[in-house]
Amino acid sequence: MTSLLRKAMPPTLKTTSWLLKLMIPISLCVTLMQHFGVLAWIAGYLNPLFVHMGLPGSSAVIFISGAAAGTYAGLAAMMSIPLTVKQATLLSLMIALCHALPMECAVNRKTGSSFTTMALLRILMALLCAFLLNLLLPEMAGNFIYMGVAEQSTFGQVMINWVFSQIKMSVMVFLIIYLLMVIQRAIERFGLLKPLSERFAPLMSLFGLPRQTAYLWLVGNVLGISYGSAVMLELEEQGVITRKEANDANYHLIMNHSLVEDTTVFALVGINALLLVSVRVAFALLLVWSRRLYLALRFRVNPHQA
Repeated sequence: MTSLLRKAMPPTLKTTSWLLKLMIPISLCVTLMQHFGVLAWIAGYLNPLFVHMGLPGSSAVIFISGAAAGTYAGLAAMMSIPLTVKQATLLSLMIALCHALPMECAVNRKTGSSFTTMALLRILMALLCAFLLNLLLPEMAGNFIYMGVAEQSTFGQVMINWVFSQIKMSVMVFLIIYLLMVIQRAIERFGLLKPLSERFAPLMSLFGLPRQTAYLWLVGNVLGISYGSAVMLELEEQGVITRKEANDANYHLIMNHSLVEDTTVFALVGINALLLVSVRVAFALLLVWSRRLYLALRFRVNPHQA
């Protein structure tokens, strides 16, 4: 255990440094946009859409940050705008379903799926998720973590507060990454992925996936799409799975991947972990089985389109 804790430190420092180079500029940008009224201007245009999801129009900046740059970028933007716990929960789910689109959709394309299809599906499902959950979830008491200042603050006060908030955020990100690195190395050290994938194989039929994609499914949920792409390509090259099976698995994984990391990150800032996991699994099931039904109906109409 001591060895695991020690070996997790170098990659933690490297990853934290990389993430903060992404998160801090985004946080500064959102803070300045809020202070100078840009967010209010954006909200005026997007409120008609976002109000149906129980969100202020300014939260579009959060969604765009997460979709373009990833979970941590979205989280940085979330903590820079005043939100209720329910609004933060909805945005967390949207980001969990739709984050790092340029990078992850490029990985999907490399393993046999359409970049455009994957991107559009993730955006549409994220919006649908927020719309439905806004109707179903009760109001949640309290406010989400806010590292900004009151609107009437001077520019100097805004910047001083922002500096201290970034110190707090940096410490929080380091601790989260360190915990994840220790977990990941423990899984690797004890060789848990392959034995666990065998246990999960019977679940693949429930998920609408081929049984032989169990290992790929587990890698995607433990390591994520980007890290898991190397494993997927290797399995394709070895003939363990076909390109079609990899494409089938992608439809599940775009909704439900990086469960360990994403759930931990959002849970540590106060978002309900069980809700995050259950909604992502539900949307993965919805997407995969809807696609299977569509393909079955299309085949019945035209058997030559197998």
